[in-house]
Amino acid sequence: MELNSIQPADGAKHYKRRVGRGIGSGLGKTSGRGHKGQKSRSGGFHKVGFEGGQMPLQRRLPKRGFKSLATPYKAEVRLSDLEKLPVAEIDVLALKQAGLVGELARVVRVILSGTISKKVTLTGLIATAGAKAAIEAAGGSVA
Repeated sequence: MELNSIQPADGAKHYKRRVGRGIGSGLGKTSGRGHKGQKSRSGGFHKVGFEGGQMPLQRRLPKRGFKSLATPYKAEVRLSDLEKLPVAEIDVLALKQAGLVGELARVVRVILSGTISKKVTLTGLIATAGAKAAIEAAGGSVA
């Protein structure tokens, strides 16, 4: 293969459609735009969502929902996840290194999901009432 002999694959390129070049081309006279109306004129287009002056759909429907900007900074950890950790002293840094919470997490909440049997000490974490009771029942503490 030589540089002067390479070609695009068959069907990859096609000629630009030339409109307004006579009746025999199939795209003469109105050039595929039909007769009259806004869309037949040059520059005759409107913004996306415009419905001719009728109240557009995105304004007719009610606003709904809320997306908290604090979401990336909050995280939840299950008791069953704490059970698998090899350390007894658990803080946010230990959870980040284990990959249980994201790098952006600042506030971590321990929830009662699963069971815990080993003694762990939580520092700098929030625990729900049920999770705190389960940790203390296993001999651990929440600071």
